[in-house]
Amino acid sequence: MASSGATPGRTPQALGPGAASAGFLCPTPGPGPGEDEDDEEEPAEIHVCVLWNSGYLGIAYYDTSDSSIHFMPDAPDQESLKLLQRVLDEINPRSIVTSAKQDENMTRFLGKLASQEDREPKRPEIVFLPSVDFGLEISKQRLLSGNYSFIPDSLTATEKILFLSSIIPFDCLLTVRALGGLLKFLGRRRVGIELEDYNVSVPILGFKKFVLTHLVSMDQDTYNVLQIFKSESHPSVYKVATGLKEGLSLFGILNRCRCKWGEKLLRLWFTRPTQDLRELNSRLDVIQFFLLPQNLDMAQMLHRLLSHIKNVPLIMKRMKLSHTKVSDWQVLYKTVYSALGLRDACRSLPQSIQLFKDIAQEFSDDLLHIASLIGKVVDFEGSLAENRFTVLPNIDPEIDEKKRRLMGLPSFLTEVARKELETLDSRIPSCSVIYIPLIGFLLSIPRLPSMVEASDFEIEGLDFMFLSEEKLHYRSARTKELDAFLGDLHCEIRDQETLLMYQLQCQVLARAAVLTRVLDLASRLDVLLALASAARDYGYSRPRYSPLLLGVRIQNGRHPLMELCARTFVPNSTECGGDKGRVKVITGPNSSGKSIYLKQVGLITFMALVGSFVPAEEAEIGAVDAIFTRIHSCESISLGLSTFMIDLNQVAKAVNNATERSLVLIDEFGKGTNTVDGLALLAAVLRHWLALGATCPQIFVATNFLSLVQLQLLPQGPPVQYLSMETCEDGNELVFFYQVCEGVANASHASHTAAQAGLPEKLIARGKEVSGLIHSGKPIKPVKELLKDNQMENCQKLVEKFLKLDLEDPSLDLDIFMHQEVLPAAASIL
Repeated sequence: MASSGATPGRTPQALGPGAASAGFLCPTPGPGPGEDEDDEEEPAEIHVCVLWNSGYLGIAYYDTSDSSIHFMPDAPDQESLKLLQRVLDEINPRSIVTSAKQDENMTRFLGKLASQEDREPKRPEIVFLPSVDFGLEISKQRLLSGNYSFIPDSLTATEKILFLSSIIPFDCLLTVRALGGLLKFLGRRRVGIELEDYNVSVPILGFKKFVLTHLVSMDQDTYNVLQIFKSESHPSVYKVATGLKEGLSLFGILNRCRCKWGEKLLRLWFTRPTQDLRELNSRLDVIQFFLLPQNLDMAQMLHRLLSHIKNVPLIMKRMKLSHTKVSDWQVLYKTVYSALGLRDACRSLPQSIQLFKDIAQEFSDDLLHIASLIGKVVDFEGSLAENRFTVLPNIDPEIDEKKRRLMGLPSFLTEVARKELETLDSRIPSCSVIYIPLIGFLLSIPRLPSMVEASDFEIEGLDFMFLSEEKLHYRSARTKELDAFLGDLHCEIRDQETLLMYQLQCQVLARAAVLTRVLDLASRLDVLLALASAARDYGYSRPRYSPLLLGVRIQNGRHPLMELCARTFVPNSTECGGDKGRVKVITGPNSSGKSIYLKQVGLITFMALVGSFVPAEEAEIGAVDAIFTRIHSCESISLGLSTFMIDLNQVAKAVNNATERSLVLIDEFGKGTNTVDGLALLAAVLRHWLALGATCPQIFVATNFLSLVQLQLLPQGPPVQYLSMETCEDGNELVFFYQVCEGVANASHASHTAAQAGLPEKLIARGKEVSGLIHSGKPIKPVKELLKDNQMENCQKLVEKFLKLDLEDPSLDLDIFMHQEVLPAAASIL
């Protein structure tokens, strides 16, 4: 609001708190540079459309986090729909859309999915649409007629079809139908635009293909027991309700990504370990390059640039909906210039590495065009001051002229106020002429003591408008002339700058494809730089891949988490492959390191299958298609299963699904039930696998069932190898070497573990005595001293009860006392 006033005998000035000169229209304080870069997003939702027909699966889903549609080309799936289950486990959709006319297998699958009350975070909504909505021709029409910001407006209808054909596989009929059904669902639900006008469509910023071939199978139990991910409550009191942070986990120690999308991609790689050797070696090549000492400075510079790569999809979505903020232009400007820095840096790096070559080529001059446009048009300082989009001078002469007029208003309005004061009643000491956007120019007069009723506000020649803060506001002939001559300058400037912003948005959206590619390649570079940094700090080495090897060979491997927690860590080697030692039975005392060894083998294998360096001197990874574990029982009341039943379920998954290329890790299976039954089950499972011969998986079993060896429950021969954790008895002390060696442990040394846990020596001695009696086949007799103590205690209790009896009480029945108190106690006393 601008104002100028006149008071007899003094200099005219602006009146009232917060009043401003004509050039400064009460700006709302804006955020400082970079203050609002990471806007909080709404929780991302994923909506998936699924079709299954004749043994093939078509899947497409919409991700609100980047406003893009992901599709999987038609893929074969079994009747049990295992591939579909894997996709759903990974993306965790909010809703599942499918045809109301479905195969019986799909109907059964969806019914089972809807009944999973313990599913995290919650069960997906199952949405059935009429089968006509999934027709092939109508689906193609929806795809071709969609409004996509990444397609240039200059393309003809034919060129648009050719453009989409290069992205979407129209020969995959199920995928096309799934895409059509998904578009129908998005349009009906208006996902993300519920409050927008009906003519606003759901923003779609790109189509992306994803495949699940060559992936290594791992279930959630395996991720949990290997501590690949581990969420913990956030320590901040402000984030206790919703905030989670990563605890001590493999992801936590390797995640050194500088941008949010790099972290997201690293998590995706962890959920999709792969057997694609070309992809794995391409990742390792980049890591190895940055581990060279002469490339450390380059890696640090790239990391600094990557920290400015921000949430471009969110900005593109806001541009599509015309909800762009001032900070969005700042963030986009920094992102684009950082991307240009990445391009220039990668052009100086070896182009034999595919990632560097892709960044150098695909970060096109469109980025320079976007950065130049934003830099030449957007007035960042003025935008932050006024908390709205403003343009720099010399962009639009008309805007410049109106701003010049607006800035000259104070002195001009001062002169107008002086002339108005000359015509007013002499009782009025002062007045001012103010400008209020959307209202116009008004004459402001202080309220006189005589002005009590509304009728007192009337002044001849003036039109009363309103009363505010003891000031009366009027329209006069001069203010009406000002309205006609100058107009609503502020709103006109705002409208013209908004039009320029819209034109700039269109220019940026027309080049959205290159921005999407920037995010993909920058996030990939960010992940590999993070893995290289961790490999440098922790002393990891590059693994080798041998497709003909069934198993893994590890020399002096280390547990990546335990070595960070222990003062000293003893490395161990692993050799499994071929027919020798397909089943490795590991025995040893409690706390000797059996479980750590199993997890170490699993983690090193997993790290190699995501393209990371590994904690070992050398590692050769064979053709591994799955990792199964039975190490830790994840108990939950909601599951309604006993601990042993959970153990059985985990082993059953391995028995039913493991192949000769699978890695199976089993720790203490059978301990949750009767010792004989548990031993029998363990032996039966191992004999089942051994009977498979050449198709037996690579199995590591840690057990305290020494009878498994002593009773020779497993067949003798090369397929079975016995290992133990090396220990040494030093007097009454048991020394752990944590070293794997050939052979079988001769005892579990449970008494030593009990002593370390702090149990009384008396109990430990009694335990040893009972154990010796059991092994020698002698009867177990109660401890005499303990028996005497119990007899005396029971006698005292009985005497106390007798002394409390009131023998003079006529209602006392001594027969009842004898039957209820004395006789039951006699057995323990005599």
